[in-house]
Amino acid sequence: MPGTMYDTQDGIFDVAWSEMHENQIASAGGDGSIKLWDITLDDHPIRNWMEHSREVFSLDWNNIQKELFASSSWDGSVKIWTPERPASIQTLPAHQGCVYKCAWSPHNPTSLATASADGSVRIFDLRAGAQPVSSVPVGGEVLALDWNKYRPMTLATGSTDRVVKVWEARGGSAGPLAEKCVLVGHQYAVRDVAWSTHQSNVLASASYDMTARVWNVDVATVAAQLPVVTTPRQVYTSHREFVVGIAWSLFEPGVVATTSWDRETHVWPAMV
Repeated sequence: MPGTMYDTQDGIFDVAWSEMHENQIASAGGDGSIKLWDITLDDHPIRNWMEHSREVFSLDWNNIQKELFASSSWDGSVKIWTPERPASIQTLPAHQGCVYKCAWSPHNPTSLATASADGSVRIFDLRAGAQPVSSVPVGGEVLALDWNKYRPMTLATGSTDRVVKVWEARGGSAGPLAEKCVLVGHQYAVRDVAWSTHQSNVLASASYDMTARVWNVDVATVAAQLPVVTTPRQVYTSHREFVVGIAWSLFEPGVVATTSWDRETHVWPAMV
């Protein structure tokens, strides 16, 4: 099928499909802008927001409260948007450094997690205002996070300390985050993490060490102390440069896609 292409005046760091309209997609700009495009229309965005003062690094559309999406930026803030309004509806002064990732909980429409260069991961409940309901130091700059699709209040982080960590909030959305297990093996910073869309105990990670790894997080739960997993189920080594993105197929169990600085996207079967 023919593709649709748009030119912008700066780099694009992230995109997110609308959960309301099948033809609309938002883009995160290096100039601080967020643009909403309709792929049935040529040339110009249908919305152009310019509130962030630095690069917009992450976008995430709310899968439950579908009229909302969030953005995070190098300016340390997270903003909440709806396509119907010309300005953001809420601003969170989330971190003291770049917010590399923001992600809505797939279980709670008002819970939003953030990962930052200040070394922390935080959870916000939009009903509670601009202050986080949970904040923990992770170690290194936190480059990635993802919510577990099946276990409420469980998420994973990846950071520059080369470690993947699994966290669980005690006592529901307002509870403090506690480490559940640590996954060790990457040789350089972990750039992305993604929970399986079909199995609650399977997690994938992508790293600047040019590998992607698939982990079983439940093998660690029998340990008496903080569980540490050093043996992944699989190490994927076919990329020739930094692996910067990873995602699971929604429709084919065990199928993974990775993208890399080698300018290639690979689709491969995970050993799950």
